[in-house]
Formats: sequence, C-alpha cells, structure tokens
Amino acid sequence: MMEQSVTIPKDAMKARPGLDGRIRRYWTRRSDAFGQVRREELQSDKSSLWRAEILPWLPHRENGAPLRILDLGTGAGFFAILLAQTGCEVTGIDLSEGMLTQAAALADEAGCTVDWRCMSATELDFEEASFDGVLARNLTWTLTDPEAAYAEWLRVLRPGGVLLNFDADYGAVDFTRLANEKGQHAHADVDSVLLQEGEDIRRALPLSRRQRPQWDMEALTRAGFVRCSCDTGLSGRIFVRRDATYNPVPMFALRAYRP
Repeated sequence: MMEQSVTIPKDAMKARPGLDGRIRRYWTRRSDAFGQVRREELQSDKSSLWRAEILPWLPHRENGAPLRILDLGTGAGFFAILLAQTGCEVTGIDLSEGMLTQAAALADEAGCTVDWRCMSATELDFEEASFDGVLARNLTWTLTDPEAAYAEWLRVLRPGGVLLNFDADYGAVDFTRLANEKGQHAHADVDSVLLQEGEDIRRALPLSRRQRPQWDMEALTRAGFVRCSCDTGLSGRIFVRRDATYNPVPMFALRAYRP
C-alpha cells in the first residue's frame, strides 16, 4: 500500500486568530503522544468495543454501496481507521496537521485507506448530503461555536443519515487535576505545562459554561436533527479495564438523525 497523504488546502495553512489558533497549536503539540495512545488503542480490546458502539447505528444502503463516513476531529484517526477496516469509505478531518500526520501513519500500519483532510469541523468543505454517517469523539467540547457545528453536521448528512457524537462534560473538569488520578489513564503522562494550557483553553470555551449533555440535546433539536437520544452508560461499556487508554471522565453517546 502506498504511503497516504494529507490534503491541506492553502487557506488551512494560514494562522488562525484568537482561541481557534491557540486550540490548533495545543493539539499539534500533543499529536506525537496522541498517536502512540491511539496505536495502543487500535491494538487493544477497545477496537471491538468501539465498533459495537458504532456499527449497529449506521444506516444501510439498498444498493449495497459502501457507506460514506465523515470522522470529525479525527485526531490520530482511531474511528476513521476502525470504519475503513469494515469497508466504509471514510474521510477524516482535523484542524491539526500534526494529528493528521499521525493518523496517516497509523492507517498505513493498519493497511487501510482514509481520505485525510485538514479542515475545521465548523466550516466543512463538502456538498450537502455527502455522508451516510458523521462521527465525533471528544470534539464538541473543544469548539468555539458548537451550535454552528451541529448545523454544519446536519447539512452534510444525507436524509436518514446519523450523527454519532461521543463526548463528556469536560467543561466541568479541572485538567490540572487529571494527572493526580490514580492508576493508568490517557492523561497520566501529559506534561504539566500542557495540562495548564489545556485548562486555560477549557475555561475559555463556551461549553464549559453549559450543562451537558442537556445542552446538546436541545442544540441538536434546534439544528433540525430528529430522533435525538443520549446514552450515559458509554464509559461503563468501553472502559471495562484500566489501561493507558482509560478515560477517567464519564462519557456519553449522542445519536441523532437528519430527517
């Protein structure tokens, strides 16, 4: 398999102003370590556990064509790789070129192909109704305009398409205290300077001042999604054992459809 490339539009290379630029730089600084955590996750029981959370909710195409999936804020590409391995046509986007470099390397190791693009999750460069499914994990809380993001995600879904959004109420968590969590977990080896930077960013984000997932359910309805539901039992199924990929912050699963 040929080494995969990452599509980076010319305007994506421009410095992003204010908080958006700070967020991009933060995740790029974390990209190398993130790539290693996702490598371990791909090789662990988390792969089958996450597939069990995703595959039953995806729609079916009557003509048997592969599902088109968009993985928002793909990071090091975990979800994108999982679904590409099942035969889906997957596009993975992220604002950080460093993260996408890690994602492309992991996809090469996994022997699958993904369309990697550097792009903002709130400004999608896709036609309306382009995808059967839109996925996100630990993304929404990082956005400076999550309301606009939900509207964009609805726009690129085809009628009957599904949004699967896995997140947590990170806005209520002091990141500088995560390193003190006992046992193995995904934040255990994060540098204290990076933890402080993450905490400073968290405090500036709009969803740090909202009650989640209640806010999300209301925002999804306002955006035009239907059959919206929230499953707060996600962490109990995914993090059944403690390892380097363990997330100590309880996660929830949001599911919503385009009418």
